[in-house]
Parts: sequence; structure tokens; C-alpha cells
Amino acid sequence: MANYKIKKGDTVEVIQGKEKGKRGKVLHVLSAQDRVVVERVNFIKRHVRPSQKNPQGGVIEREGSMAISTVKLVCPSCGKPGRVGMRVEGGRKTRYCKLCNVQVDKG
Repeated sequence: MANYKIKKGDTVEVIQGKEKGKRGKVLHVLSAQDRVVVERVNFIKRHVRPSQKNPQGGVIEREGSMAISTVKLVCPSCGKPGRVGMRVEGGRKTRYCKLCNVQVDKG
């Protein structure tokens, strides 16, 4: 299980594939499968049977997972997708943007 620099709640941009150029917020990071689920990106259709929760049944659309290597973190200060580095500041590990050298983490 790998340790990724992309976390839940980050804004990312898709850098390859059919959704290239789209931006969204990370909903889940599936580190065991090296995948990530991004809000409003990579929609899939699921056929569901009628149940108490969904009495009508039918086809529902929801976000599907995508490879974590296909997304880049968008820096909140410069607004560009870029790589992320790690450094220790005041005894805490923090992430920083390698483009503008500004801290990415909140707090």
C-alpha cells in the first residue's frame, strides 16, 4: 500500500485520458488499488434492481475511479497543476507546490 501526496478534499486536474483537462475535488483515495475518485469526472452508468432504497430501479450515473497517476494536484496559490514535494516545518510534514514553492496544506 503506497503513500500518496494527493488527499481527500484536494482539487486536482486530469492530465490524460478521455477526461483530460477537467478539474474536480477528490472524493476518495483508494490507496490499495492506486486509484482516486474525483467529483464530476469519469461518470459510469450502473444498472440497479428495485430495492427499498431505490424502489424504481433503473440506471444511475455516478463517478468512477481512475488511476491516481492520471491526476495532478492544483496549487491553491498559483492555480496550475503541478508536482508536490514534502518538507518538515516545525516538526510537521507539509506539502508544497514545486512550481511556486508555496505550502499546499491547510493549517
